[in-house]
Amino acid sequence: MTMQVIEVREVAGKAEMKTFIRLPGRIMAGDPNWIEPLHFERAQFFSPKSNRWFDHGEAAFFIAWRGGRAVGRISAQVDRLSPKVDGRVCGLFGALAAEEDQAIVSALVAAAEGWLRGRGAGWMRGPYTLNINHEAGLLVDGFDSPPFLLMPHDAPWLGPMVEATGLARARDAFAYRLDTTDGLPERPKRLFRNAPERLRTRPVDLGRWAEEVALIARIFNESWKNNWGFVPFTEGEIDAMAKEMRPLIDPGLSRIAELDGEPVGFIILLPDVNEAIRDFRGRLFPLNVLRLLWRLRYGRIRGARVPLMGMMPGLDGIVGSIAPLMLIYSPEPRYRERGFTELEFSWILEDNLPVRKMIEMLGARIAKTYRFYERPLD
Repeated sequence: MTMQVIEVREVAGKAEMKTFIRLPGRIMAGDPNWIEPLHFERAQFFSPKSNRWFDHGEAAFFIAWRGGRAVGRISAQVDRLSPKVDGRVCGLFGALAAEEDQAIVSALVAAAEGWLRGRGAGWMRGPYTLNINHEAGLLVDGFDSPPFLLMPHDAPWLGPMVEATGLARARDAFAYRLDTTDGLPERPKRLFRNAPERLRTRPVDLGRWAEEVALIARIFNESWKNNWGFVPFTEGEIDAMAKEMRPLIDPGLSRIAELDGEPVGFIILLPDVNEAIRDFRGRLFPLNVLRLLWRLRYGRIRGARVPLMGMMPGLDGIVGSIAPLMLIYSPEPRYRERGFTELEFSWILEDNLPVRKMIEMLGARIAKTYRFYERPLD
């Protein structure tokens, strides 16, 4: 009996892209915590016609075939805004999914590496789908619960197989979860009970939502610019984000901090849409559109996630120490009104010790660990 050869080919045409998008759902079908992303949304995300990331990035998508059957996938991309490593272009990989076979994973990583080499990359890092501002990291711990919205969920065999290809751990990032059945803890409130009057928080203004998103992006770019792997949001991405996020925004949950009337920080808190789409199997049209709208407005969603939070640098003294806590606590009345019982802060880099310490002070615990890998392409 001969082993069937694994062939890795770049995606060509709509039919193969459909296979690329739906392949993880088949591989992960036996995992009770897998939640299928909406196929329609993924098709738009991976399309240069729809995703403004392609204004500053180039990507290729690969499928591994064996015996005429798709058995794995990977993407390779070069983001012109990504920081260089040791003065060399850092190519990215992502969207990794594969059956439990080292030969498949090795073939996929080799295909991504070859494509990146051909575009002058001297390093390889990932997984990013498509960069650090999108789904990022490979799940290596915390397989026992579903992911919150916009967070990856991977097969437990992928991490060891990726490492077997020669990619090494670069950083870990964590998803912290906090049980809020009885509300947010009372003790930390004492720290900002006597906050100066010049510091306040306000809800985001949906009436001027585009301006609010531009403001949030500006604070984000300033507050995170020194973080590992940082890539700024561009104007095109900001415009697209304003349109995509608006249906999910509850002004009572997303807030902006102001000091002397000037914006200095923000928090975005979103209901965990994954709970609402868990039984959709990736299909949105036609009937699931109405189901989704109903569930978001009237359904019982128990979880919420903080995907974005930022503070302008240079806030010293009491303002710098209490403003982040004020932002976390300011949505609490609306949070309790919506009936949320679990809050996720994700993701948080392992070396971001000030943020980790603050979140742990609230009683949050690490629920999931995501790993980034890298290696030089010598």
